[in-house]
Amino acid sequence: MNAKTDYIAVFDSGVGGISVLRQLRRLMPGERFLYLGDSANAPYGTRPPEQIRALALKAAARLADRGIKALVVACNTATAAAIDTLRQTYPDRIVVGIEPALKPAADRFPGGTIGVLATPVTLREEKFHQLAEHYGQHCTVVKLPAPGLSELVEHGKGDSPEAEALLRPLLAPWVGKMDALVLGCTHYPFATAAIRRILGEDVVLLDGGEGTARETKRRLHQAGLLNEAEGETVIENSLDDPALLALSKKLLED
Repeated sequence: MNAKTDYIAVFDSGVGGISVLRQLRRLMPGERFLYLGDSANAPYGTRPPEQIRALALKAAARLADRGIKALVVACNTATAAAIDTLRQTYPDRIVVGIEPALKPAADRFPGGTIGVLATPVTLREEKFHQLAEHYGQHCTVVKLPAPGLSELVEHGKGDSPEAEALLRPLLAPWVGKMDALVLGCTHYPFATAAIRRILGEDVVLLDGGEGTARETKRRLHQAGLLNEAEGETVIENSLDDPALLALSKKLLED
């Protein structure tokens, strides 16, 4: 592979995957990362699965042309709808998807109540049903669809009165009744402050970013592809908006 284009590609429906990119960079500071947000087609969370698969394949093709060694699907909705198709399309690449952090939540709170805040598509997909059925044997899993929250994050309003107004009717009934809340969309960690104002500090918030970063590093190490050189991060977006790129960089550094 060409060292100049030997990127770990990271793909999301918009700026949400920056939350995963932060974890990847923290764990592998010597790697080169190429991030693509598909904000021109966001949100994915309300689209039919076949449209999501087509969009994911289009984004992956754009990234694969750059000489990538791995593809991280930093979007729960795209993982749920398209990860199998992406792995079949790129059998010679490392392809890692993100999943809601139900396992660590269930392991931490056996017999407890675990909320899963996610897009409607993620909660409907078979992959989530399998996770929920498995871990639901040991705890109570509550599905909490939050349409509209990703769009607020895309506009830099993850911590805003609008986000709090959207979340309050969904989360307020669970105050004092929930042990953990799984943030099942990579946009949602950027709404943590608004979530905390509703649920308080006692509920544990979990997302899949750290686990995805660990799995990516494990796969690269296994393949002998880890890079210890000086790191680099390139951020691109299908919506060529300078304000959106500035928001992406701000979220990365916060």
